[in-house]
Amino acid sequence: MEKIYSRTKTLQDKVSGFCPGCMHGTAIKLIGEVLEELNVVDRTACVLGIGCCGLHMDYIAYDNITAPHGRATAVAAGLKRSNPDSLVFTYQGDGDFASIGLGESISSANRGDNISVIFINNGTYGMTGGQMAPTTLMGMKASTAPKGRNAEEHGYPMHMSEILNQLTAPAYLERTSCNTPGNVVKTKKAIKKAFENQLNGKGFSMVEIVTSCPTNWGLDSLESLTYLEEKMLPEFPLGVIRDK
Repeated sequence: MEKIYSRTKTLQDKVSGFCPGCMHGTAIKLIGEVLEELNVVDRTACVLGIGCCGLHMDYIAYDNITAPHGRATAVAAGLKRSNPDSLVFTYQGDGDFASIGLGESISSANRGDNISVIFINNGTYGMTGGQMAPTTLMGMKASTAPKGRNAEEHGYPMHMSEILNQLTAPAYLERTSCNTPGNVVKTKKAIKKAFENQLNGKGFSMVEIVTSCPTNWGLDSLESLTYLEEKMLPEFPLGVIRDK
């Protein structure tokens, strides 16, 4: 019998601790598969953000480091400059990348640092209590916005791919999701493109993955998929934003 699929060896042999319906597990698996296909596992370093993204460390079998909250791109830039032959990428949530680390994120993109960013956008601070994030939708409730986000008090959702697209330096920006098998395939291709760009010295690349957070959204797994498709994706449309 022909073997058509093998579990990536970049994952440790343990049960996932992510909440049911969370897409972190899918994203982590895709990253591992791409690293194996590119044959770069032994020279890869992942810089993790704080929060659910930081749980990444419990499941991967390649080098990783956790940065102070919001500082992952700055740490990754230094790591890449001191180890130019390594493949260095960050794995960050919306609170880490777009709020606490907004200055570091924009500065790294503006410099065109030769790193790759995997940006998980689920519209909330997942681990730290469900607070409102920069990407929280209008009307979406959060622990710090119990009546829902409103423009007068909280401003509007931030669109990081479009914001970074205003800069000159970034080489590649794409927004994907893992809500359907087809989008999972597209997400894997986007991650591979971002990593190949780095290996080819093209500079800063980011893949924004729009995901669900059933726990903090107060929905079950299936309901969260519907919410993602009906609410999140119209606000954050999928597709290539820039590809130099």
